[in-house]
Order: sequence, then C-alpha cells, then structure tokens
Amino acid sequence: MDALKLWWHRATHWEYWPFWLIYYPMFPVWLYYALKARSLFFFNAANPAMKNGGMAMESKMAIYHLIPKQWIPKTVFIPKDQSPEVALERILASDIGFPFIAKPDIGMKSFGVEKIHNKEELKDYVLWSPSDFLVQELIPYQKEVGIFYVRKPGEEKGCITGVVSKQFLSVVGDGESTLLTLIKKNPRSHLQLKSLRKKWGDQLNNVLKAGEVKILVPYGSHTRGAMFVDISHKINEKLIATIDGVCSQIEGFHYGRLDVLYQSFEELCEGKNFSVIEINGAGGEATHIYDPKHSLFWAWREVSRHWGLMCEVSIRNHQNGHAYLSFKDGRAMLRENGALQAQLRIV
Repeated sequence: MDALKLWWHRATHWEYWPFWLIYYPMFPVWLYYALKARSLFFFNAANPAMKNGGMAMESKMAIYHLIPKQWIPKTVFIPKDQSPEVALERILASDIGFPFIAKPDIGMKSFGVEKIHNKEELKDYVLWSPSDFLVQELIPYQKEVGIFYVRKPGEEKGCITGVVSKQFLSVVGDGESTLLTLIKKNPRSHLQLKSLRKKWGDQLNNVLKAGEVKILVPYGSHTRGAMFVDISHKINEKLIATIDGVCSQIEGFHYGRLDVLYQSFEELCEGKNFSVIEINGAGGEATHIYDPKHSLFWAWREVSRHWGLMCEVSIRNHQNGHAYLSFKDGRAMLRENGALQAQLRIV
C-alpha cells in the first residue's frame, strides 16, 4: 500500500485521528457538566480511592492493592533506580518466570508495555524505563475485553455500559508472502510498521505458511494496532453479576473500565478463567466507540453519555464529603501527565 493510500485511509477513518481532534470539539459538553458539578475537575470525586479519580497520574500498583488478589496477576513493583540484578532477584522470588509483562506504573495507552523473554531484555527495559514500573506474570488466556462499569453511590448493584472485544494485531500467511508484505497489505498493520520493524527486525523477511496466524502485537491497545469490536449486545445478567462481584469489593470504585483477559466468553460470564489486568478510572475511555462500524457522531453521543454518568457519580460522592480537584492542582496534573506521556512514547 503506497503512502498516499495509507494517508487517505487514516484521514477517512476517524479511529486513527489524534486524541485532541476527537475530543476537543466536545469541550462544550465537558463545560456543561463542569457547570453542573460546579468544578472543571469534578472527576476527582468519581473514584475516591484513586488518585485524581483515576483520570491521570495514578499508580497502577496502588489500584492493584484495592483489588482482591484472586482477580489479578502476580505483580511486582520495580523502582526506577533499582538495578537489573536486584530487579530480577525480586521477580524470581515472587514466583514470576520468563516470559513476563513489564509496564510503567504510571502509564497510558499501553506505551512502554513489553513482553520480556530473558535477562538481557529485562536489563534493556530497566535501563530504558524513565519511571517506576511493574512486572506481571504472563496470563495464559488469549482473549481480551474492556468492560465499562458504573455503580452510583448509594446503590448496591452496578451496571455495565459497554463491552469491547480487543483483537490483537495479526496477519495470516499465504505460503508465499513475507511477513513485511503481509503487514503492508493491511492499513491497520501498515500504520504500525515503524514499531514493527524495531520489534521483529530480520524476521520480517520470513514467509508464513498458508493459514498460519502471526500475532504481531500481543496487547489489546488501539494505539498499538488492536482492532476494537463493540460486543455490548452480549451484556447479560450473569456477566453483570460477575463484574459487579469483583467491583463491589473494590472500595471507592464507582466508574471506569476493566481490561480483562479470559478463556471464553461463556466462562467469563460464569466467573471462571479470567484475570483483571488493569482498571482505568475516570480517565478510562468507553473504548467500544472505536469499533470501525461506529460513526464519529455516534461516538460523541456515547462519550457524552458516559461523561454524564461520571458527573452524576462525582456529584453524589461530593455531597458525601469527597473533594473535587482544585483548578491549580488540576492544571499541574495535566502538565505532569503530558510530560510523562512524551517520555513513554519513545518506545
């Protein structure tokens, strides 16, 4: 696919547009809810147990401490100034073996998330990391969903407002084409070519067998090429009961998205064979909007709906004594978050 066609594909598919272009036109909507809550940074009260309500600059490790251990992977916190040797010793002592997942403790959009296969890769990651990071055991389940959950203060049962299936970036061999050729055939993978060259190197010249599936990026991140499919029509009472059973045990959590690895959807609904790999609070997007079948106007309506729910949750928590973020602290948070994101984008 030539450069012009690739540019046109990106320009005509809003899911690839930059974050600011999608969200800046919605500022009047945010302002409406801010006026309703009487605070521009009302989101701080959405999840009282999370720093900044989970909007930004929150520690993932701090959030894992809120979640019952049976629902999350084994996780080790590694300070940024810790040597690779000490880090490896602590990881192995926690019964986490290679390969495992490393990711920034404070991060966004899967920047800096890597699968580590050996000691050398761990050393490289430790030396690269600009901040504290986490090491997690590799979960064997091959499917991932994002489940958006809301429970209004004072209500015993929460609800699921959207579910997205995350299809990892992959290609299928034809027995003739190289991996590089297969990548260039699909705009979704071609747009990731720069990072894929860095990751796969000379392996891009390999020819896949006919029908062979190659997962290029094993993470359910839209910014790293995963395709998001809206499966909200699959929401059912069993799934709601399972997710509510997890979230009701997380003190101070009312609004956000759970990213879940699972074996089969049926087992997930039954509360079997799944792991919560991350919880995003007020900053968590309702990522089912990125299904290519949805228009930008549909997405804007869905974002507005979720902001309305967050506003209602925040107002109720504020009435119960939980503070909003001050304008000064809110601006400082945004600046700090922007600086960290710029560092993590280097990967």
